[in-house]
Amino acid sequence: MLDLWLLIIFGFFIGIIASMTGIGGGIFAVPVLTLFYGFIVNNATATSLTTIIFTAIASTINYAKQKRIYYRTGLILVITTAPGAYLGAWLATIMQEKLLGIIFGVFLILVAIRMIISLLKKKNENKDEVKTDSELIKSRKIIIGAGLSFFGGVASGLLGIGGGTLVVPVMTVFMGMPIHLATATSMFTMIFTSISGVTKYYQSDLINFPVALILAAGTIFGAQVGAYTSKKISSRNLSLLFGIVLLIAGINMIIKYW
Repeated sequence: MLDLWLLIIFGFFIGIIASMTGIGGGIFAVPVLTLFYGFIVNNATATSLTTIIFTAIASTINYAKQKRIYYRTGLILVITTAPGAYLGAWLATIMQEKLLGIIFGVFLILVAIRMIISLLKKKNENKDEVKTDSELIKSRKIIIGAGLSFFGGVASGLLGIGGGTLVVPVMTVFMGMPIHLATATSMFTMIFTSISGVTKYYQSDLINFPVALILAAGTIFGAQVGAYTSKKISSRNLSLLFGIVLLIAGINMIIKYW
């Protein structure tokens, strides 16, 4: 088993990617805890989700200064993601997550491939009109987004991944939100989603708080770097990065749960 202090370094790099792409970082944190520190899956999932709370808060503070968060849209999505996360955490305590992990892994790969192919076909940035926060919550797209985001919450609680792996595609593909706003809003919603899932894991006594805090010490600083770097990247390149991260996450899940 590696020294615990190395978790800070792992956390730093996880925080950068998590904040830039709005995914939370659990897709990397869970494998680190299981492969290098001997955690069983449930403990790793619970501990990862606890760390994501700090990562999400740190990212949200930075993104709030950049005025990139759609707060009202995010809070509406929380109405479904938070209960979904609690349900996912409950399912994780009573069932084998292998099947869902494989299904979700395949889903992520398909979404990633679709996103990457779509980007490669486009030569220019998306010039579509961007709806404001108020306009978005009044449109029918918010209903679709809230419905689909529920499954992001379930995946967050069950797999400890934060939920952004599904919520960001929901906001960009189904709600038409630009990637820069979607990643920032995703991190905002993740605060509440993660707290909901962690509540159930805490009741089941599955969280290793010392490890979660050590890992969070790295992700907090990494999240600041990621949020700052994100605004320097074009929408096209950020979307491409997100697609690549999704592809890696999907492959990782299939390997992990096969």
